[in-house]
Amino acid sequence: NIEYGFKFSRDFVDTGERGRTMREKMNLHNNEAGRLHVREEMRKDCKCHGMSGSCTVKTCWMRLPHFRVVGDNLKDRFDGASRVLVGNAGSPRGPGAGKGKGNRYNFQLQPCDAQHKPPGRKDLVYLDQSPNFCERNPRQGIQGTHGRECNDTSLGLDGCDLMCCGRGHRSQEVMLVERCHCT
Repeated sequence: NIEYGFKFSRDFVDTGERGRTMREKMNLHNNEAGRLHVREEMRKDCKCHGMSGSCTVKTCWMRLPHFRVVGDNLKDRFDGASRVLVGNAGSPRGPGAGKGKGNRYNFQLQPCDAQHKPPGRKDLVYLDQSPNFCERNPRQGIQGTHGRECNDTSLGLDGCDLMCCGRGHRSQEVMLVERCHCT
């Protein structure tokens, strides 16, 4: 039962999130956005029953998406997440605010930048700007990336493009001579 599953998810995941603080409102919004992405990716599967594949009876059910599909979808939303403030649900700001399906938690998230549209029900949001991990900041315990070794051929976290934060890097070629332990 899909509705039971989503109700159970709300009861379990949203426990303790009353929506009193900005962070709780953000968490409630993002939790619901995640559930909506799961629902959107659900697919109908059917199986036929009958003699020689005659399909006299067909049984159908909704199938959850693969975890990877939901994860990739949410990662795309995370990359485009909006920084928000919380407005009053009774008086939404901005054009188009308050239209469409209602907010189940009775609050309206507004973008920090008035030029941006309010986040949709499936958009992910955040409150605090992430610190700049590229530069050293002892107060926040951030070491920065200056002087670190990177992998020039990697597209991952250890890759020079990402680790050096667009500052460029110096390549160094090292020749290592080792003795063989031949017999």
